[in-house]
Amino acid sequence: MKLDVLCALNIEKAARRACVLATDLATGDSHLIRAAELAAAPLTGTALGEAAAAAIRQGRSGMAEIEGRQVFLTAHIPPVRLVVTGAVHISQALSPMARQVGFDMTIIDPRTAFATTERFPEAAVIAEWPEEALPRVRVDAYTAFLALTHDPKIDDPGLDAALGAKCFYIGALGSRKTHAGRVARLKARGFADSDIARIHAPIGLDIGAVSPAEIAVSILAEVIEALRKST
Repeated sequence: MKLDVLCALNIEKAARRACVLATDLATGDSHLIRAAELAAAPLTGTALGEAAAAAIRQGRSGMAEIEGRQVFLTAHIPPVRLVVTGAVHISQALSPMARQVGFDMTIIDPRTAFATTERFPEAAVIAEWPEEALPRVRVDAYTAFLALTHDPKIDDPGLDAALGAKCFYIGALGSRKTHAGRVARLKARGFADSDIARIHAPIGLDIGAVSPAEIAVSILAEVIEALRKST
């Protein structure tokens, strides 16, 4: 790999941006395809662009035949993170599940009686207000944000940050009535209807979940769906 390609790859990885390293097996030449380039010329609508987009979407490297040439596509995908406001029972059930599918999980909750490493041995726990913690956590396009407390003082700052960072998934716990109040608060803070529509509320796939563990399953499934069906 040429030094300039390696440097470009390291820049994308450090910035937590997805990219694909395309290597022509006949010549050994490699070049980097950034996720942001896939929707624009000259890649849009091409076999190489479609193969690279699929590699990013599936998080999987592999061989592709591009215009009669064998090209190996190495997918470099930032580790998916779950950032959760609320050290609640659903979060406790979700934490080991998230680890099983390879997602990092961070719990943010200022209530120190709940936000403990004893209750969440498999997650990073930050017992602070979201306004204090989120600038360090730095949510991004490979972050799923979950608001699970029912408390606007804790959940709303996280929703503001997640919407601003264009997290690939944003979900909020609560009834439709609860969400209506949430929508009103977001509009008062200047968010457009199109922004607010990105919030999954009620959170999770509609599988009739009742217990915290079942709700956690529905949430994780919806997160995976959002991740794998996005470009």
